[in-house]
Amino acid sequence: MTPDIIRLLHVEDDLDILEIASMSIEMAGGFELLQCENATDALRMAPEFKPDAMLFDMMLPKMSGVQLMAAIREVPGFATTPIIFMTARAQPHERRELIEKGALDVIVKPFDPISLGDQIKAILAAA
Repeated sequence: MTPDIIRLLHVEDDLDILEIASMSIEMAGGFELLQCENATDALRMAPEFKPDAMLFDMMLPKMSGVQLMAAIREVPGFATTPIIFMTARAQPHERRELIEKGALDVIVKPFDPISLGDQIKAILAAA
């Protein structure tokens, strides 16, 4: 079950993808979105924003998405917050490894901008 408004923290270093994702998520409605370009900002801003779910790029500068997931799990209140990854590396074994490490699911890049928001909602609703 998902809340009426999903507070989503999106971490992505590619500004074009940030913009496209923002438009797509806004189009879907039902989200309050905070976007960060790097893991440092995400770790700093997450406690105040209190996201219901997080969407991480795999390849971030200085800290990978997996490293960010491990770091944010140590922040009080985020041990079980759902994390979805976005990656161009979408081999079945890579998806399985991410889920084994604690990800809820993986969205493949390039993603469909028309359905991204609904795809995130569906993943969260199925959890």
